[in-house]
Amino acid sequence: MTSPKTILLIEDDREISTTIQGVLGSAGYNVLDAPNGIQGQKIIESEDLDLVITDMMMPRMGGFPILEFLARREDPPRVIMITANEGGRHKAYAEMLGADDYLRKPFAMDLLLDSVARVLGLNEAEDPTPGRPKRTTKKKS
Repeated sequence: MTSPKTILLIEDDREISTTIQGVLGSAGYNVLDAPNGIQGQKIIESEDLDLVITDMMMPRMGGFPILEFLARREDPPRVIMITANEGGRHKAYAEMLGADDYLRKPFAMDLLLDSVARVLGLNEAEDPTPGRPKRTTKKKS
């Protein structure tokens, strides 16, 4: 039996983080959390992650530098960016940097769960343990 999918949540708002961790944990995912991009980078370097969910705007280091950091990795995890920002340019930039999905806050937790399952390649009949392999990108010089 394979182990549950591991998700890193990088979110500075403690209430939002706690809610998302609870929802994802209840759905069977293994959830790690970081309050900012600096802590998130440390976890990315030390853990084998299937998915990173990152806020865009955070103190110390936001979501865009996280996407840039992940783009340089040989086998990056999938990424969902979450934000309260409504700018279309930000969404386009996030997608250009490799975000697999982009959710605007506030969002329903069902929408988040659907996005996570879609990005991880799980269908509705599956639980979080199986799924497709992570995407691979070429390491940038």
